[in-house]
Amino acid sequence: MLRSMAATPTEPVLLYRDQRFVVLDKPAGLAVHPGPRGGPSVEDWFPRLSRRKDGPWLAHRLDADTAGCLVVALRKAALIAAQAAFAEGRARKTYWAVVRGGPATDSGMIDAPLRRQDSQAGWRMVIGPGGQRAITDWHVLGRGPGIAWLELHPRTGRTHQIRVHCASLGCPILGDPIYGDGKGPLHLLARAIALPLEPPIAARAEPPPALRAALLRCGWRAPSDQAPSGEATDRSV
Repeated sequence: MLRSMAATPTEPVLLYRDQRFVVLDKPAGLAVHPGPRGGPSVEDWFPRLSRRKDGPWLAHRLDADTAGCLVVALRKAALIAAQAAFAEGRARKTYWAVVRGGPATDSGMIDAPLRRQDSQAGWRMVIGPGGQRAITDWHVLGRGPGIAWLELHPRTGRTHQIRVHCASLGCPILGDPIYGDGKGPLHLLARAIALPLEPPIAARAEPPPALRAALLRCGWRAPSDQAPSGEATDRSV
């Protein structure tokens, strides 16, 4: 069983579990699957989650450099239900990002199609004609010297959507090696996930250490500094 309260830098934390799903707090730097080059991935922990023949399965994806909530289905029927919720836009995904500079306003919506662009240097996602529609709602939670803390809700699930859309606002995510300056870790967290299934699934991840210093400069208070509210800080919400 994965540990539910603490983990090594490359070990996921268990945020939620029932007979159908687990939600893991994936650490930044850990891929969700090995890919063509191999290496450690979330799938290495699957035998510790379940030994059923019809699971586990990744219900969706996160970039290797993105920390936070990752849904894993423990059986095929649960996978199909979760994938339908994602495909139909019924999943509620919440991201936190610390960006360089900051948007001129405090909230907005980005509707900008994304397509993949390949080159000898590699590939990246770009905004332009022929791309798939991508929509992100965002608002500012706090501001600090030269940075801003955004909460983002993607209505669609395109590759690198949050990262490209933040860059399109003129404020790339701190540490982004493709769409920003690439200095330091990527300051992006899959903060929360909610699936309107029966029963519903909901979980929340706390910011990892690499993100906390920037959040504090934007006015965030660590859970230990906040007044008791009755909400869980490291379990499902």
